[in-house]
Amino acid sequence: METKTIPIVIGRADENLVAAGLVDSLARPGGNITGSQLLNDDLIPKRLELLKALVPNLSKVALLREDVTTSVLPSIATQFGEQVAIVARGLGLEIHTFIVRGAGDLAAAFLGMKKNHDQGVVVMSPAFMFVHRRVVLDFEASHRIAAIYELRVFVEPGGLMSYGVNVAEMQRRAAVYVDKILKGAKPADLPIEQPSEFELVINLKTAKALGLTIPPSLLLRADQVTE
Repeated sequence: METKTIPIVIGRADENLVAAGLVDSLARPGGNITGSQLLNDDLIPKRLELLKALVPNLSKVALLREDVTTSVLPSIATQFGEQVAIVARGLGLEIHTFIVRGAGDLAAAFLGMKKNHDQGVVVMSPAFMFVHRRVVLDFEASHRIAAIYELRVFVEPGGLMSYGVNVAEMQRRAAVYVDKILKGAKPADLPIEQPSEFELVINLKTAKALGLTIPPSLLLRADQVTE
C-alpha cells in the first residue's frame, strides 16, 4: 500500500479485506481504509441456483474468470475453488473453470465451453470483463450459452441475467463515507459495510433468442425484466 495516512474509501471491494491484511476487522478497520466490501464469490452458489432454475436439465456449467485486473491471494483462490466444487456437487452440476489473461483468450474460453458441452456460464465481472463486455456478450449470443453476470450493466445491452448488488446504491454509500471523513470522522472507526440486498435482472429478448422460457417463479423474483 502506497500510503497509510491518507483516508481511502473503497466503493466496492471484491476481496475479503481482512484476509488480505488491509483492515483489522470489519467493525473497526483500524487504519486509513474503510468503505464497502462485496464478496462476489459468495454469491456464486445463488447464481448457480438461478441458472439451474432457468436452464432445463442443466448439468455442465462454466465459470469465467480473469487474471488481469484482480489479485486474489492463493489461499483465498484455493478456498474459493473448494467452495464452488461443493456447491456444484450439491446441485448436481459439473464445473469447468476458464481463466483469461487477455482479450485474446476469450474466444478460446468460449470454444472450450462449447467443446465441454457447457449449457451455462457464470461470468465474474471485475474491471476487465466490464471493459470487454461487448465481446463477452457477442460470444454468449454466438455460442448460444446461458450466462449470468454480477451486474445489470451486462443485461441491459443484451446479456441474459444478472444477480448482484445495486452499484448506484454502493456508490451513494461511498459518498456518505467521504462526507463523514471530510467532517472529521476517522476511517479506522467507520465499519466496513457489506450489502444485504441484491437484485435479479432478466432479459426476456435474450432468453427467447436462446430458446429459453423464463419460469414464472423467476419472473416473480426478478427486480427488473427487460425486453
